[in-house]
Amino acid sequence: MRPQARTRKMSNSYNDIPFGIRAVQHFSQQCCSRIHVRKELLYKISIFVLTFLAYACYHMSRKPISVVKSVLHGNCTNPAPQPHDANDCGYPPFDGPDSSTLFGMLDSAFLFSYAIAMFISGFIAERVSLRYFLSMGMIMTGVFTYGFGLARTSNIHSIWYFVIMQICAGIFQTTGWPGVVTLVGRWFGKSKRGLIFGIWNSHTSIGNILGTLIAAHYVESDWALSFVVPGIIIGVMGFLLFLFLVDTPEIVGCYPQRSSVEQRISNESDEENDEEQPRQYDAEVNYRATERTPILARQPSHGHHTHEGRPISLIDALYIPGVAEFSLCLFFTKLVSYTFMYWLPLYIQSSSTLGPQLSADLSTLFDVGGIIGAIAAGYVSDLTGMSATICTVMLFIASPILFAYQQYGAMSVYISVILLIVVGIFVNGPYALITTSVSAELGQHSSLEGNSNALATVTAIIDGTGSVGAAVGPLLAGLISTAGWQNVFHMLIVADILAMILLARLVKKEFSQLRRSTRIRIE
Repeated sequence: MRPQARTRKMSNSYNDIPFGIRAVQHFSQQCCSRIHVRKELLYKISIFVLTFLAYACYHMSRKPISVVKSVLHGNCTNPAPQPHDANDCGYPPFDGPDSSTLFGMLDSAFLFSYAIAMFISGFIAERVSLRYFLSMGMIMTGVFTYGFGLARTSNIHSIWYFVIMQICAGIFQTTGWPGVVTLVGRWFGKSKRGLIFGIWNSHTSIGNILGTLIAAHYVESDWALSFVVPGIIIGVMGFLLFLFLVDTPEIVGCYPQRSSVEQRISNESDEENDEEQPRQYDAEVNYRATERTPILARQPSHGHHTHEGRPISLIDALYIPGVAEFSLCLFFTKLVSYTFMYWLPLYIQSSSTLGPQLSADLSTLFDVGGIIGAIAAGYVSDLTGMSATICTVMLFIASPILFAYQQYGAMSVYISVILLIVVGIFVNGPYALITTSVSAELGQHSSLEGNSNALATVTAIIDGTGSVGAAVGPLLAGLISTAGWQNVFHMLIVADILAMILLARLVKKEFSQLRRSTRIRIE
C-alpha cells in the first residue's frame, strides 16, 4: 500500500480506535512523549492479554454447572441440612430419580445451541467489528449465567427456565472463539505460532480452574453465587474489551510483517491499481498441486489493507486441504474433553468419599494437565511442522491412560492426582493444537491467496464441528452412566481411536513430505 493510501486509511479509521486506547494515547503524549517504546509490541501484548482473559472468562462461566450438579441432586440416603427452598434430595426439579437425564438435557441445551450457533457466529465475525462482537457476546453471556443462579433466589423450579438460560448462554458463548482466534491471527505472524498459541490457549484451562474454584467456594452455602459471581466477572471483562480492544493493526498505524506470499500479493494488487491493468496471479512454485488451486477468485485491490478481501463462504472453507479431517477429528477429541469438563466432579464424588467441594477442587488437575499438554503440543508442532502426527501420537497414548484412570484412579488420592494430570495432558493437547495453531494455519492457507478474512469462518467450522461432539459426549455420558461409569470410559476410548483414524491420511502425507525433504537435504 502506498504512503498516501495508508494516511487516508489511518485518518478514516480514527473513529474505530477504542475510547480507552485514545485516552492512553493522550496520556502518553502528555506525560511520556520522550520515552521511546515499541508501539507495535505494546499493542501485541495488550491483544494477547485481553483475548487471553476474555476466553478464560468464557470458560469460567461454563464451568459452574458441573460443580453444582452435586447439590442440585442430593443424597437422599444421607441427607444434610438443606436451604428452605430445597428438600432432602436436592433442588427441584433435579431432586427426582431422573436427575441424570435432566442434567444431560441442560448440557445438551447449552452445547447443541453452541454448536449450531458457532457456524453462524463465524459468518458474522467476518463482517463486523470484533470489538463490538466480543463485548456484546461477553456481556450477554454474563446476563444468562447470572440468570441461571437467579433461579434459586427467585425460587424458580421450572426445567424449561433452566433450559432457556442454557440455550441463550450457548448462543452468545459462540462469539468468543472465532473472535479471539481471528484477533491473535491478525496481530501475530507465523513464527513460533504453535508455541505462542500453546501458551495462549492455556486460557481454556485457566478459565475452567477459576470457574471450578469459584463455584466450589459457594456450592455448599449458596449455589446461586456459583453462577452470579462468574456472570458479573465476564460482563465486566466484556466492557473492558469495548474500551481497549484494537480490531486490526492498521487502525492504530501498525503494519505487522507479512509472509512472502502475502507481501507479493499486496505488491501485485498495488501495481494493478496504479496501472489499471489486471494481472494473473502465479502461485508459489513450491506449493503442491493440491494447494495451488485458489479457493477464492482474486478481488481487485483499491488501496485497502492486506486483511481485506471477499469473506469466504462455508462451502469454500471446506475445500481448504485439511479442514474436513481436522474438523471431524475435533468432533471426537472435544467429545472426550467436554465429557470430563461436565461430569468429572460428579464422577470423583461418586467413586470416592470426597464431598462436593473437594471433588470439584480435585477435578481442576485435569485442566492443569491441559495447560502442559497445550504448550507441549504447540512447541513440538513448531519444531516438526507435523501437527496431524503430534495429535495422533497424543491420542494413541490417551487411550490406555483413560483406561488406567478408570481402573485405578479411585484407589487413592495420590494416584488420582497423578493420573488426572496425565489424562489432561494427552486429552487436551490435541484439542488445543487443533483449535488454535492448526485452525489459524488453515484459515491463512496458501490456496486463499493471502485473504485472511477466511480465518473466522475456518475457525468456526472446525470448532463448530468439534462442539457437536462436545454436545454429544456429555449427553451420552448422562445416559450411559446409569449403567456404570466404566461404560462412559469405554465410550471415551472409542472416541479417541476414531479421532486417530480420521487423521491417518494427513499423517501419511506429513511423513511423505518428511521423506522428500530428507532426501533433498541428503542429495
